[in-house]
Parts: sequence; C-alpha cells; structure tokens
Amino acid sequence: MSYFEKLKSTGNIGFYAAVLIVKVYRLLRYNFFSDKFYLKKKFLKIHGYPLSWENPRTLNEKMQWLKINDRRPINTLLADKFAVRAYIAEHFGEEFLIPLLFKTTKPTELKPENLPQEPFIIKSNHDSGNYIIVRDKTTVDWHSVQLQFKWSMAFNYYFQDREWQYKNIKPCILVEKLLQQKDGKIPNDYKLHCINGSAAFVYVSVDREGKNKRNIYDKNWNELHFTFAAKGKNISNIRGEEIEPPLSYPKMIEFAEQIAQLYPYVRVDFYDVDGKLYFGEVTHHHGGGFDRFSPVEWDLKWGEMIELDKN
Repeated sequence: MSYFEKLKSTGNIGFYAAVLIVKVYRLLRYNFFSDKFYLKKKFLKIHGYPLSWENPRTLNEKMQWLKINDRRPINTLLADKFAVRAYIAEHFGEEFLIPLLFKTTKPTELKPENLPQEPFIIKSNHDSGNYIIVRDKTTVDWHSVQLQFKWSMAFNYYFQDREWQYKNIKPCILVEKLLQQKDGKIPNDYKLHCINGSAAFVYVSVDREGKNKRNIYDKNWNELHFTFAAKGKNISNIRGEEIEPPLSYPKMIEFAEQIAQLYPYVRVDFYDVDGKLYFGEVTHHHGGGFDRFSPVEWDLKWGEMIELDKN
C-alpha cells in the first residue's frame, strides 16, 4: 500500500487530508481552466487532431460541442442513476427497473446488517464505473467498501471530462439486486448508441466477469468491424464470439429511441436476463468523447450523421 493510500485509510483526519491534497492538485493542474480550454487541450492529446468548436465533424468532436451547448436540466435528471428511476417508471414502467434494495448518503451504513442475503451490486449515482459486486457479504472487507464510496462521494465527477450533467447531482449510494442469468453469470450489457433519434449501433459488453469482450452491431444486428475504446487499451483481441440478439432486443430499440428523441446523440444501456428486459443507464457522452475509433474513419462516419440542432 502506498503512503497516499495509507493516508486515506488513517481515520477522518488522514482521509480528508488526502482529499484536500487531490483537490488542490487537480485545481492547479486541471480544474482552474475553463471547460472549453480544458476539453480542447485534452482532445488534442487523446485524438491527435485539434477540436473545432465552429465546425465539429467527428462523433467525438460533436460530443465535446454538446457538453458546452446542451445543458438542459433533463440531462442531469437522466444522468443521475437514482433520479432516472422515477423517469423510467413513469415513461416505461417500474417492471423495467433493477430492484433497489438499499439507498444511503452515508458510506458507514454500508455494513452487513443493512444489506440483504441475496447477491447485490453497490454503486454511486453521480459518477461512472464506480461499483462493487457482492455475491457473499460475509467475505467482504466492509471497511474498504466504505472507504471507496466515501472517497467517490468527496469529488464532483463533472471535472473529469467536463460533463455538465454530473455537476449538480446530489451524491448517494445505491444497492441493487445483482442481475444473474440461469447459468449464474451476470448478463451482457447492451449499449445502444442513438443518432438523431434512431439507434445507430449497439456496443455489447460480453462475458463481463470473464473475458469481457466487446462486440459491435448495427441496428439490424449486422456485424460492424471497428473498435471504440480508451487510448492505450489493447484492442488486438477485443471482439468476442458472435452472439444472437437478445429476446428483448426489439423492446430495447423502442425504449432507446423514445429517449433519443431528446438528443442528437445519446447512449442508452439495457440488460436482458433470460428474455426479461432491464434498463441500465443513460450516457450522454460515451467515454467522455475521448474513446478512440479504429479504423478512425468510423468516427467521421457517425459524426457526419449527427444533426446538432436536433433536440
């Protein structure tokens, strides 16, 4: 364990000292800059070409443009993993929500006596990628779990990629039932990328606890041979074996395209558990607009389709 990690775990004084160090560092190096300056600088570093605010052409460029120019309250509501539940229940039905088992704003309440016996997943509502899967709560280091979520709740995720929709989310912690198929595996994650109100391509996370492959298909489930991944990620063997569309795929398309009427571009995620559809989340800017296409021509292909005045 590094000195910094030890500091974080050394009581409240050490924890908040570590938070302060990180916040001051980020303020001086990143957060002091305006959104436009920060995004333009990071975009050039990641993608290798300058970002144009006046004439964005690629999907990644247009995602940056949308960060600056589309700041409607509905974006915050849909990005909040707790608040969006009410929206989905109202517009589509409660039966498509993953069962919520526990909610808290206090990481110290993440302890065995407050949590169910069945497998579950713990996640934050205000950021991305912060979760813990628990199949047996008797085997978990609950101090480490509490520390992880205490840390995540101390920071505003907006500053990472300047995604405004995260800025005003009130942080909380959600405990949801762990979705499992008949074979005990967690289901594939179907990420529907929608352009101008219509599903354009489906990015599927396959065997998420195993090899964790990525398959991409068009709306009609024809294979698309490109990758869309973070810089530095090994993409040489990222595609898995081909799969059939899930039983609930037509309903996924229907729901995603209803939400997509609000946006020139948006990603809507779903799970299919042996034919039963569950809503995942709404993502306004996949990868923060910093994941890279290979071949890069696909970035331009999708980008040129996006009508930025379409709301």
